[in-house]
Amino acid sequence: MTKLPSFNQQELDDKMQRLQLLLDERKLDALWLRRVSSFAWATCGGASYINTASSEGGASLLFTRRKRYLVCNNIEIHRLEQEEGLAGQGWQPEVLPWFTPQDQVSRLAGGSALGADLEMSGAQDVSADLAWMRAQLTGPEQERFRVLGRLCAGGMMQAVQSIQPGMTELKIAGLLADAMESQGVQLVVNLVACDERILAYRHPLPKDRPLKRYAMLVACGRKWGLICSLTRLVYFGKLPDALRRKAEATALVDAVLISATRPGRSMGEVFQQAQYAYASAGFPDEWHLHHQGGLAGYEPREIVAAPDTPDPIKSGQAYAWNPSITGTKSEDTILVGDDGNQVLTQIDGWPLRDIQMGAQTVQRPEILEL
Repeated sequence: MTKLPSFNQQELDDKMQRLQLLLDERKLDALWLRRVSSFAWATCGGASYINTASSEGGASLLFTRRKRYLVCNNIEIHRLEQEEGLAGQGWQPEVLPWFTPQDQVSRLAGGSALGADLEMSGAQDVSADLAWMRAQLTGPEQERFRVLGRLCAGGMMQAVQSIQPGMTELKIAGLLADAMESQGVQLVVNLVACDERILAYRHPLPKDRPLKRYAMLVACGRKWGLICSLTRLVYFGKLPDALRRKAEATALVDAVLISATRPGRSMGEVFQQAQYAYASAGFPDEWHLHHQGGLAGYEPREIVAAPDTPDPIKSGQAYAWNPSITGTKSEDTILVGDDGNQVLTQIDGWPLRDIQMGAQTVQRPEILEL
């Protein structure tokens, strides 16, 4: 299992400065961070979740102009301080027994102007501000993202290599979960479809349906709070020409998205390039059937892009685009750098298609034929 990298004080200081600026911009006195994603971001990778299906963790953070508090019950405090590293980060513990009302925040905030990253009465909604903040990755976060990308790629390949016709989607989902979770990557999205279900559903929850020839595996893996997304498709036998044509068109759209995701453009402008690519490939309306992905970070998508999304592309951001044409999909997580984009979830040994985008060659995964 890959351990949490050494704590970086500069990273924490940078994030506390950003929160201070948010207080000033929104004219607030305190911020209450309740989301699992915000908690992980502000603590440089700490895990507050217990129920992984909930966006709200079992602990929260209260950031004021003078102090910052770790708010939790007595069940969580020792794990958070000892295993999640919060004891050395300067958070003041505010702990109550689990069986008493958990009202520390109202007491600590004391009627101040409060902002929160989850909707609540009496607090200003700063969820969009926090989503944007989480997506502006520090140097240490970028390094953690690279490690996570390699782990997710390796886990996907391990699962694919174990697939055989006759296995159910549930069995395949179990293989994918085992490959990810056994190396410390929490699979927050695990979608599997086989054969005709790939054509029927964009978000196929795995069912007790056996694989005949064609399988799609979709994974969003979380570690240190960060989330990488990727999709791979496998075909047993000779790939039909019609499916190959769709896969080639989908790869082209993805290559356009990846090459266009550069500083100086907005997410909306990149999205519009994808619309043109769908049309030029002969599938002008397919983008209506599913979102195309967007800005990644501590949520699978911090911002889902649309044709009019104004937010700018910046170096140090991660993106997970996921164009699809009925029956095919292309998805990886990329990191935007000063000199180019890096595919974080590229799988060693997977067949790739070279797509020329001007002077740039973009490689996209093909459907693996077995």
